[in-house]
Amino acid sequence: MISIITAVYNQLAVNRLFVEALRRYTHHPYELIIIDNGSTDGSAEFFEQQGATVIRNGANYSYPRCQNQGIAAARFDYLAFLNNDIIVSPEWDRHLIDSMLHNQLEVITVCGIEQVESRAATKKLRRRWKWIKNMVSLFGISESTLRRMHSLMYGDWAGYADRRYRQWWLQVKEGFVGNTVLMKRSAIDKIGLWDERIQAADFDLYVRSKERALHHGDIKPVHIALDTYVHHYIRLTFKAGYPPFRDAANLISLDQKWSPEQANHLTQLHK
Repeated sequence: MISIITAVYNQLAVNRLFVEALRRYTHHPYELIIIDNGSTDGSAEFFEQQGATVIRNGANYSYPRCQNQGIAAARFDYLAFLNNDIIVSPEWDRHLIDSMLHNQLEVITVCGIEQVESRAATKKLRRRWKWIKNMVSLFGISESTLRRMHSLMYGDWAGYADRRYRQWWLQVKEGFVGNTVLMKRSAIDKIGLWDERIQAADFDLYVRSKERALHHGDIKPVHIALDTYVHHYIRLTFKAGYPPFRDAANLISLDQKWSPEQANHLTQLHK
């Protein structure tokens, strides 16, 4: 069973699509834990109606703090940290767990527009998505336009995801795509909780996993499952705006934690 942890602030249309895809495409039983950062559009109530556990913060908090709140409430060994502005693909969870077991990984992420098997393939995807979102978003951001963007991008979504799955079955590459992270609790015991000082927490998690692999050898760095594709609307929904983080005073930049030399050294190891 899987504990799915997601932080939200408003974006009701996005949240509806998110839940619809989870229900349709998730293979294993799961609990959905929502960290609501003071939504004013009915999103918290919507998730409660869907049977999710909703933790109401009453204010907007940083990503890593929210993930740690979710971990504290989670009941299961597999912890899935998902953005709300994604569309998961059929059996995404089963495919990720199969890849984790096959490749002996404790932390894994999906592939997507941000990164696939090569720079050339990624560039092609990004170019197509940029064209589609720029064209369709002229009509505003609504549930119908979000659906239209997704349809134009992939056509038959299940077919697109299945073709990738068959082509790249159980293949991985080192790296991360932060919109969907699946982690076993054993990984937390080794690399710790999300660092609540770092908003760019996915990169920090990746570098910490590299450091742990280098110095202790008891965990592999974060890898990308090339057979499990998830669509991410990326920064499209940021146009709605967010209130300042309540914990902004606690946040530091990546450069304040990792020097450029450290980050480059750690991320280049084992390439």
